[in-house]
Amino acid sequence: MSNNQEYLFHRSHGSLRPDLLLIAFAAFALGAPRPTAADVVTEWNQIALKAIGTANTSPAATGRVLAIVHAAVFDAVNGVERRYAPYHVDFDPPQGASRRAAAIQAAYGTLVTLFPSQKATFDQERSASLASLGEDDDDEEFEETKSIAHGIDWGQAVADDILAWRSTDGFSATFPPFRGDTAPGQWRPTPPEFRTAVFQQLASMTPFAMTSPSQFRPPGPPALTSVQYAVDFSEVKTIGRATESTRTAEQTEIAKFWDDNGAVHWNRIALSVAAQRHTHLLGNARLLALLNIAIADAAIAAWEAKYRYNFWRPVTAIRLADSDDNPLTSADADWLPLRPTTPAHQDYPSGHSAGSGAAAAVLASYFGDNVAFSSASDSLPGVVRQHASFSATSLEVNDARVYYGIHFRSACIDGRATGNAVGNYVTANVAQPRHGRWSGQIDHEHGVGEIGADGEIVDDENE
Repeated sequence: MSNNQEYLFHRSHGSLRPDLLLIAFAAFALGAPRPTAADVVTEWNQIALKAIGTANTSPAATGRVLAIVHAAVFDAVNGVERRYAPYHVDFDPPQGASRRAAAIQAAYGTLVTLFPSQKATFDQERSASLASLGEDDDDEEFEETKSIAHGIDWGQAVADDILAWRSTDGFSATFPPFRGDTAPGQWRPTPPEFRTAVFQQLASMTPFAMTSPSQFRPPGPPALTSVQYAVDFSEVKTIGRATESTRTAEQTEIAKFWDDNGAVHWNRIALSVAAQRHTHLLGNARLLALLNIAIADAAIAAWEAKYRYNFWRPVTAIRLADSDDNPLTSADADWLPLRPTTPAHQDYPSGHSAGSGAAAAVLASYFGDNVAFSSASDSLPGVVRQHASFSATSLEVNDARVYYGIHFRSACIDGRATGNAVGNYVTANVAQPRHGRWSGQIDHEHGVGEIGADGEIVDDENE
């Protein structure tokens, strides 16, 4: 057993030896590669995103993962100074605990539990992160080993508490295979895979912030016999078809660009804008917690509505239009969408639009909406798109799902509206300042802190 391994073993078993503590952190400092991330919060966000990619985690499940990780990171960092109300963990840390060590261990502790097969990678990243605690913007002094040890203990305690809470949230529940219904307007498995519906458990899962999965339930899809349904039908039938479509080359690019993991995409956008604004440790911890809690709850809200309304997908609706009793629609038995496979769950509302609406609402609340930025997509490597605002970006996501032929327009509009409502609710109710109410960054150019509605600085890294 190496000195580092023996140190970790003794610490986790309550028999920490001071000599091993000193040896271990000396080894961390001298032997481990040092990360280049701006701070450990954003560093571990990137580690989490990489882990999600390695595990090929579905977009629907990704929100839960990132909400758990960043809820723990926020409560670990904020718990040391209590500038904001805690999200979930309300007990006290050891005196003098290092905020950065707490953030590292909270992220590590949650990720090891969520992705146990990647433990070796997380161990290496943890060592590198702990080594970085010797680096500071103002000096080259190492944080005291006792402070780091207390931070590690606190971060793990927070991670354990969050994980214990979420272990009974219903995500692991199992349901009989769901094949929908054959009545007009009802979802049923779609070609070419004809898979049964996925993620039934999200519809009844315990939310992270909402009072219930149905709190922001959208009004439902247009009636099959309505003019609105016919308009939605005609649009996706014309522009979303695989061949002979009216799509432009850019519209095709937009469809494929947003066919990636939406939660991952929006986290990268958040990191990019945060870097522009020079946000700091606690600001980043709070931002990423709000963002990912909102995205996770938006998915729960979307899936609750999906199973509530059970509305059919365009590929089914267009092939079976003769059964919808709408004289303004016509069937095409061979119609296929641009996307080769339609996702195996209901049309209404769009989950991607809901998550994007939630993300855009949180980021607009934090930075202001009219922020120019660029983003890349895992589904179209090498393509970078420019965005004028967060709201415009979420509207582009709506377009993308229609262009791809997998959603009706109303499913996207109402999904985005649901996500917006969730995002606004989270920013108004989660992790509020202990004095006053949060109203955004103080200095949008330099990101030096945050301010409450009463004018008091509630989070200033320079204090």
